[in-house]
Amino acid sequence: MTTHPTPDGTPDAPRLAVRGEAHLEVDPETARLEITVLARGTDRRTALDDLTTRNTHTTQLIKSYPDALHKLETSTLSITPELHRGRGERIRAYHGRVHLTAHLTDFTALGELTTRLADQDLTRITGPYWELTPDSPAHSEARRLAVHEAVQRAREYAAALDTRLHALLELADIGAETTTAYPQMAPTSRAAFAGAPTDTPPALDLEPQRQTVHAAVNARFTMIAPTL
Repeated sequence: MTTHPTPDGTPDAPRLAVRGEAHLEVDPETARLEITVLARGTDRRTALDDLTTRNTHTTQLIKSYPDALHKLETSTLSITPELHRGRGERIRAYHGRVHLTAHLTDFTALGELTTRLADQDLTRITGPYWELTPDSPAHSEARRLAVHEAVQRAREYAAALDTRLHALLELADIGAETTTAYPQMAPTSRAAFAGAPTDTPPALDLEPQRQTVHAAVNARFTMIAPTL
């Protein structure tokens, strides 16, 4: 009669549970810039017109780097009245705001684009935020290595008992994720500004931040019963 292994194992087929992990450091694949364009006017229409003009100029500037740009998104737009203090609901001015997110895959033009954006009036820019794409090969490679480590670890435990693995009962993916990427900008020498034309700011020297990819699995096996 054949004995089938059970999740809890049996004396004839003891269960072995292990964990496999992998950590990789890889170069980023995308750089994300967060751009906020601002405008202010004494009336709503003036603020809106100025905001539209600045937004158009900013988007055209970003799109002028088609080889580097992967995706450009507008997330929020707002026109907010500013009230006089202590004077009821009398409006003093209107503030306009548009938030853009640019994803770039070619880093050669990143420093120049970042500097040109930061040189604009009433424009705030944060980043770059270095990232990997969701379908990056680095994620699958980390998972493969985690499974390999789990199997290797299980074999070593079995070998310590002078036996070997019999069957795989379960393989559970604990998850693979990339660590949060923070802006990382290399300092630019002051001397670089001295001889530069006043109408063209020098490009920032931006160093890509390495990304850490982590994957972990739980694996359960049965072993051929060892002789103890």
